[in-house]
Amino acid sequence: MSTIRVRRLDADYEPVFGQGKSDYIEDLDAVVQIIKSRLLLLMGEWWEDTADGLPLWQSILGQRNSKVVVDNLIQQRILKTQYVTGIESLTSTYDSSSRAYTFTAVVNTQFGQVGISN
Repeated sequence: MSTIRVRRLDADYEPVFGQGKSDYIEDLDAVVQIIKSRLLLLMGEWWEDTADGLPLWQSILGQRNSKVVVDNLIQQRILKTQYVTGIESLTSTYDSSSRAYTFTAVVNTQFGQVGISN
């Protein structure tokens, strides 16, 4: 029996309907989806809790932050996700010419280890 079960989201992060039981994902897959959703939620975007979310506009864009500050914001978002027990590793790069930030993290959860990247 699964511990956590959530509705599956498609590639555009829209809920999937009409496929019966396959409309839902459980345990490790569910935690991966929740982590990714939490990283995509921007602070002030959700009407029910405007303090929740990644502070993209407040603390990242337009700031003279180092990559370490952004890494810490990403790590905190991941670590505060339910069922996450820790981060094994997080590596990131920032290309100043294209202003592109990318990261890859190995995350420990109650259901096993998983890789997350953007």
